[in-house]
Amino acid sequence: MKARKSREKKGELEELGGVLGGSTAGALALGGRHKPEELSTLAANTRFSRKEIQLIYRGFKQECPTGLVDEEAFKQIFSQFFPQGDASQYAHYVFNTMKRKPSGKISFEEFLTILSKVSRGSVEEKLQWIFGLYDLDGDGLISKEEMLDVVGSIYEMLGRYTQPQIVEPHLAAREHVDRIFHLMDANKDGVVTIEELVQWCSKDEQLLRSLDTLDTVL
Repeated sequence: MKARKSREKKGELEELGGVLGGSTAGALALGGRHKPEELSTLAANTRFSRKEIQLIYRGFKQECPTGLVDEEAFKQIFSQFFPQGDASQYAHYVFNTMKRKPSGKISFEEFLTILSKVSRGSVEEKLQWIFGLYDLDGDGLISKEEMLDVVGSIYEMLGRYTQPQIVEPHLAAREHVDRIFHLMDANKDGVVTIEELVQWCSKDEQLLRSLDTLDTVL
């Protein structure tokens, strides 16, 4: 029994050391696990340093030992950061911006790529991600109802930490959307395009500064 556990532990250490140290051996899949790309490749394709990727990977593997995460697991991870409210719906929307596989699961590479764009990307990349977050049906347009759904989920997630504290999140969300949607919809056709979003955001210095706070210092 001890010998088997020792072999399992050795295998895990070899995978972690190999993948994050850049050796080819570490990129081999163990059992049914997903095999991440080598550290050098991940560093070249993202805006994270090798050390930052190592730290992110360790946390990812701790929560997702198979190397893949489905939506339910993602919601559980996300909810740990927002225990004061209900983050499940917003986590669903965020997960949909990452999901690429028919299986409905995301790999470490996909997670890292999105995280890199959102935290270290240009203003344009960040706004493109935000647009994709609100464009729930993927038709290239944001309707007022789509914006209401996402804003409502944000208020639900923030819970009692909103200032002032919001008693009815969905009512507050509707008031917020009613206040800004018509300002974003420059041609008044009832939907917001990526161009209209960029134009509106470029006029708001406070919002542009808030995009910088998405940067992650590890």
